[in-house]
Amino acid sequence: MFSGSIPALVTPFRSGYFAESDFRALVDWQIEQGSSALVPCGTTGEAATMSAEEHFHVVKVCVDQAKGRVPVIAGAGSNDTAVACANVQAAKEAGADAALMVPPYYNRPSQEGIFRHFEAVAQKTDLPIVLYNVPGRTVTDIHPSTMARIVTAFPETFVGVKDATGNLARVSEQRAGCGPDFCQLSGNDETALAFNAMGGVGCISVTANVAPKLCAEFQAALAAGDYATALTYQDKLYALHIAMFTDASPGPVKYAMTRVREGFPMELRLPMTEPSDGSKAAIDAALTAAGLV
Repeated sequence: MFSGSIPALVTPFRSGYFAESDFRALVDWQIEQGSSALVPCGTTGEAATMSAEEHFHVVKVCVDQAKGRVPVIAGAGSNDTAVACANVQAAKEAGADAALMVPPYYNRPSQEGIFRHFEAVAQKTDLPIVLYNVPGRTVTDIHPSTMARIVTAFPETFVGVKDATGNLARVSEQRAGCGPDFCQLSGNDETALAFNAMGGVGCISVTANVAPKLCAEFQAALAAGDYATALTYQDKLYALHIAMFTDASPGPVKYAMTRVREGFPMELRLPMTEPSDGSKAAIDAALTAAGLV
């Protein structure tokens, strides 16, 4: 259902408010540069600092600006099951094509609790859902057996996963449990080449905010089975992938955006802050190496 280079979009702010015109321009640029879908209001989009009203306004703006040219996968997770159910309904009402949902964070539910959480969500919506497994942030890991259980119980609802576990063996294990048609998307740019070689079909990417054309061409090479060409893109982009996390994200990617998009606002919402000077230097070097500045 989803494949290729899919940016987890940053959310521009000016004077504390959502900068709608900057965001609309970003959506157009991403589509023009070859991004195959868009993810508003994920971690990179600072969704944790938004009210529900603001969050789904951003999703609605993304849908409106995309105008059906590419799918929109709205961030919609919560550690409260009732809120998660409300979020996925709000994503549908905003016009999103799918929702991206983490398992409950902070609460640390059991695998049974994770299943029951997504079972409750599935019973409230017919919107396709991409699971987002990122235990480094949520402290909650959807085990492959649990993922297979979720997908087997609700195959029309749970259509894919953004896997940010960093465990490449999961691709094969999830392929065995969820089937070859289950859409596996890397959540880590730096391992996307290996992820796709094992059965993945794309990447929900931080770097694609900054280098959408290069990331789209990289994914196109992978889809064509041209791993030699893909490796040249990997080599070109690797330093940038790493630089995006030389300080707390999305500080580095927002700084990088100011380098490649004239006038793009650097502003972040607390507790996120501008990256350190060392991080900025690493980003500058990586942008130069990739030929982006």
